[in-house]
Amino acid sequence: MSTSMETPAEATGKPLRDVVYETLRGELMNGGIKFGERLTEPKLSTRFGISRTPVREALTMLCSDGLLQREEFGFSPVRPSVPRIRDLYELRLTLELGGVARIMTNPDLTHDRALLLAERERWLTLQADPPEQQPGFVVVDEEFHVALLTSAGNAEMVRALLSVNSRIRHVRMYDFMVNNRIETTISEHLGILDAILADELALGYQLLHTHIGESLDVVLERISRAIAAMSMAE
Repeated sequence: MSTSMETPAEATGKPLRDVVYETLRGELMNGGIKFGERLTEPKLSTRFGISRTPVREALTMLCSDGLLQREEFGFSPVRPSVPRIRDLYELRLTLELGGVARIMTNPDLTHDRALLLAERERWLTLQADPPEQQPGFVVVDEEFHVALLTSAGNAEMVRALLSVNSRIRHVRMYDFMVNNRIETTISEHLGILDAILADELALGYQLLHTHIGESLDVVLERISRAIAAMSMAE
């Protein structure tokens, strides 16, 4: 039956799937949904005042992000493993620093300057008009780190990094929920690029090491807060 009344989701002007996805993602990452809480299509359809199809699509996206897991009864939040996150960050750090180190230690190798210059232009554009603070920026950030490692010329290291990225993406979203983290990230990326393009590889190596380490610190702090909030009702 047709109606002229808008649902709360429709009133935003966004696709219904995206409204549900962004709302639930925010609640999951801020502890608004507790561990063990049951999420089902019928309940969420009623809550948002929409059909099950966009709800199902949003839940599938959240599972792909690693924030939800499918259960017999529906869906439930995934509890992040802090030791596993540390291990994966350590692997990420080893891979990314290894890309710079292989150029530093082999005079016959050089970075792909054309790729790095194109990446620098992209980040200068972002610096001039920074995007809004939101977790999805993690994908843009990943592209920088993949491009930087690609420029070092080892395709196997790049493949390994892509695998690591896919396994920590759901927790790296926390990095971009902190005020000014996107602006800070843009500035740090440009600093790393400038150092490497100037052949100051030791400086680039150190800046990259600090950059990834600070990201881990922010992620672990935000995760700890979210885990505490999500555990309160267990």
